[in-house]
Amino acid sequence: MSLTGGVLAAVPAAHTATASAARFALRAGHQALALGRSGDGPPVTVPRDPARGAARRELSKPMYHENDPSLFQRALDAFWDWLNRLFDRAATATPGGALGLVVVVLIVVAVLAALWWRLGTPSRTPASAAPLFGERPRTAADHRATAEAHAAQGHWNQAVQERVRAIVRALEERALLDARPGRTADEAAAEAGRVLPDHADGLCSAAREFDDVTYGGRDASEETYQRLCALDLGIERARPVLADHSARQGDAG
Repeated sequence: MSLTGGVLAAVPAAHTATASAARFALRAGHQALALGRSGDGPPVTVPRDPARGAARRELSKPMYHENDPSLFQRALDAFWDWLNRLFDRAATATPGGALGLVVVVLIVVAVLAALWWRLGTPSRTPASAAPLFGERPRTAADHRATAEAHAAQGHWNQAVQERVRAIVRALEERALLDARPGRTADEAAAEAGRVLPDHADGLCSAAREFDDVTYGGRDASEETYQRLCALDLGIERARPVLADHSARQGDAG
């Protein structure tokens, strides 16, 4: 304790401990000098300074490091220092300095966001490798009923999927397509387009919409579903060109 202006002021513990260490090191240094100057012979040359070693040992005690930052804090400080140096170097190399670097980063982020919005979530499963139907066969009427149930609840992705399955199953039931397991939506559209050329574009569009909602991460809309319903109805009423072509061949023979 010290008296200053009539008020008792406490001396910080760390300052007192450091002063004690310094006094300890000073005494060790005096002892080393006394040893070096004792006797009539030449001064003794010590390989390592005893005072410095004593001070280092004294200051290495835990009591002097109680307020040191933790290992995590030191690592965090080192990381921020490295990041700051990296940012400074990048800002120096970029025209316009720090402001120019910020503009470049914002432009890159905007481009990536635009690509993500345009292309959608990357698909891990190729569309051409996934079958259109599951293992359990269902009729076209079953798929239509399921599609209507999803549409009534506003589940447009599932409604679109089931409506496309209904279209392909109906073509198989009419023997316009062979009932082949493992057929994809693209394959079904290509094969049916040759039999129903007036609806070839609509079939290709339906297959693309099926792939988008199933594998591309896109969201369907009510408008998309209604367009597929119209396509389903139009295909149901359409006459295939295969019968007309066979009849013309028979007449020619």
